[in-house]
Amino acid sequence: MTDMNKEAISVLNDLIETCKDGQEGFKTCAEDIKHPELKTLFVQRSADCATAAAELQAQVRSLGGDPETSTSVAGDLHRRWVDVKSMFTGKDEEAVLNEAERGEDHALKAYREAIEKINKHNLVGIKDLVERQYHGVQRNHDQVKALRNQARANS
Repeated sequence: MTDMNKEAISVLNDLIETCKDGQEGFKTCAEDIKHPELKTLFVQRSADCATAAAELQAQVRSLGGDPETSTSVAGDLHRRWVDVKSMFTGKDEEAVLNEAERGEDHALKAYREAIEKINKHNLVGIKDLVERQYHGVQRNHDQVKALRNQARANS
């Protein structure tokens, strides 16, 4: 396996963890929210993250690597913190949307860092996939932020 493949696999596996974190995070949001339209949105976003992870895993396999299959330790800790915090603050719409936005902030950062590594190491074989997924994460972030701002204005 070439060094380029190893670097590409490393970048992709980091993003797989990010997608798995998003999948679990949105699933948790769907469980915590009562508003039916938001629940549906979060279920769909969780499924979108699962699809993104599957795409990345297929790419890792095509490069001869072993794809990541789990969430990150940081994501697990964040979800536990949210659970503890919600015991004291409640799981109102704005609080759930705040945590969803925080998760999307993390995902955006991870994708930006991946794109920097791709450009630095000239990993053109994975660039289109990662950039396409980055734009999806940006759309998710912007939608969650707008919904959070709307919930904040209504409270």
